[in-house]
Amino acid sequence: MDMDTLLVAPAGLEQVEGALARFFDESKVRAAKIGPGYHALWETLERCTAGGKRFRPRLVMSAYQMLGGTDLDNAAEVGAAFEMLHTALIVHDDVIDRDFIRRGIPNVSGRYRAIAEDAGLSPDGARHIGFSAGVIAGDLALSNAYRLLERADAPAATRRRLGEILDEAVFASAAGEFLDIETSLTSAMPPLEDIVQMARLKTSVYSFEGPLQAGAVLAGADEEVIGRLGDFGRDAGIAYQIADDLLGVFGNETRTGKTNWGDLREGKRTALMSYVAARPEWESISSLVGDSGMSASDADHVRRVLVDSGARDYSVDLAAQYAARARAHLESDAVPATLRSALHPVVTAVVDRVH
Repeated sequence: MDMDTLLVAPAGLEQVEGALARFFDESKVRAAKIGPGYHALWETLERCTAGGKRFRPRLVMSAYQMLGGTDLDNAAEVGAAFEMLHTALIVHDDVIDRDFIRRGIPNVSGRYRAIAEDAGLSPDGARHIGFSAGVIAGDLALSNAYRLLERADAPAATRRRLGEILDEAVFASAAGEFLDIETSLTSAMPPLEDIVQMARLKTSVYSFEGPLQAGAVLAGADEEVIGRLGDFGRDAGIAYQIADDLLGVFGNETRTGKTNWGDLREGKRTALMSYVAARPEWESISSLVGDSGMSASDADHVRRVLVDSGARDYSVDLAAQYAARARAHLESDAVPATLRSALHPVVTAVVDRVH
């Protein structure tokens, strides 16, 4: 599911694009002084950042404006910081997953693997070069998310609070990725509580909670509003991840942009799998889930079991429950009706996509 389609564009996205463009122009000038290769790496990183609909900056700008903020250029620096963090995480995630393609085109690692192959390196050597470039590019994006945040003009206390929000997003995302790796060390399927916790750490904090709270803090919002936006973001992000995992197995490949049995072949830990693993039907598919040699017919069999066992309906209902929780957090006089109206469709779209 593409989060970019879930939120109506607020004013200020043009300013976000401007902030990112200025940042990359400055960085490429610095890089060119070191050498053409480093300049080319920055160009590659810029291409990775281009093209999205800026979901996280949209949340920053929506919360900021609907809570009374008016300096769009200033808020755009915060929005750009969260977009840069998103770039860092997807570049590193591709390295973790050993992927060379994203959205149908070579990612950072894919580009530099191809360069290494053209230079005559062995396949193993070229892969190493590709992943090394991905690590470096992701490091640059991560560190420069903080640099972009520092450009926001705000009182010292507000700047500290913004820094804490961004740091928590980084800290939680790393924890979620690590827990995901840790669960792969055993064949046992983790309980639902652990899967929900991973969803919150990997998705909610940096994609929902952090951007909304950052926009609110910059606007000078009351603590009750900031807290409610964090609670909304937590549950909206969990609902999103559960729904996204459903689409990874049952979604239309043309619409999702990825194969609908890659997650099954990987053995991805999801609410779907946690549910069926506790049922007798698990015995009939446990040897197939996580098998790198899984065939299309094997995947069809697993999907039938997930439907017949009730795992699919259970996960759809679970996503709806978290979406309802998210909406309930906004039911307060402290949350402006305009902001509530803008955020309700986010969780509604999440649930609608899996029905």
